Amino acid sequence: MIGLDTNILVRYLTQDDPIQSAKARDVIERRLTDENPGFVSVVAMAETVWVLERAYELTPDEIVSAVERILQTDVLVVEDEQEIFTAMIALQRGQGAFADALIAALGARRGCSRTLTFDRKALRLPGFELP
Repeated sequence: MIGLDTNILVRYLTQDDPIQSAKARDVIERRLTDENPGFVSVVAMAETVWVLERAYELTPDEIVSAVERILQTDVLVVEDEQEIFTAMIALQRGQGAFADALIAALGARRGCSRTLTFDRKALRLPGFELP
C-alpha cells in the first residue's frame, strides 16, 4: 500500500497543473493496483475537501462529486470510509461543514455520546452540543 498526500488527491481531482496533474493521474490510474492500492487517510480527505472549498471555491455539490470519485476509485483504500461518506451526505444536505460532520461521525463510531463545541454552525449537526 502507498500513502497519498492531499496534494496528489487535489491535483488528480482538479487537473489544474499540467505536470503534477499528469503525474497524479498516472499514479492513481496506472501505478496503483488492487494488490498495491493507494491509502487515503482521514486527514488527507479532510484537507482535500478544505482545499477544494477554500482555494478552488467549489460548491458543495462539486465537492460531493469529488469525494464520491475518491470513494468509488477501486485502487484507493479510504480510512474510515463510512464516516467520510456520512460527512459527505451532511455536506450534500446542507447540514454543516464536512470537517464538523466528520468529527461527529468519528466520535460516534468510537462511542462518544456527543461532541462538545462552541461552533454554532456545528450545532446544526446531530451529535453536537454546547458545553
